[in-house]
Amino acid sequence: MSDLNTRDVIDRYARAMQEWDLDALAALFHDDYVEEYPQSGERLRGSANVLAMLKHYPGGEPRPGKVDHIVGSEDRWVLSPSYIPMRVEGTGDQYTVVAHIEYPDGSEWHEIQLIQLKDGRIARCTDYFAPAFDAPEWRVPYVEQGERG
Repeated sequence: MSDLNTRDVIDRYARAMQEWDLDALAALFHDDYVEEYPQSGERLRGSANVLAMLKHYPGGEPRPGKVDHIVGSEDRWVLSPSYIPMRVEGTGDQYTVVAHIEYPDGSEWHEIQLIQLKDGRIARCTDYFAPAFDAPEWRVPYVEQGERG
């Protein structure tokens, strides 16, 4: 991976997640890879555990997607489901990916990934997940309704 800059690594990660290419993901992970889900208190240590978890996801693999097209600067993506990176930001060894996820059961979620690189590979990923929800009626007089997603 030393021939790739850190942004190339993150771009390959986003594409591998979106295409559900677990072999490509494995090549991007550092030997000491750790993935954390603070909302549930889970920690996956080592790429083997992360890849096994992804392979055994209830409901099967996500629907295959493809890159539709990239709009604007390299920091803006428009991709098809089920993992849709909406924004990628960062420099050096720290990146943030904002994504939209459609799970096999049809539910739609938002995800924020805080990614740290080490030695040109992804060493740590902290993921925050939140389901889409309808705005409460009491806020209607104070807000504009924007697009979801």
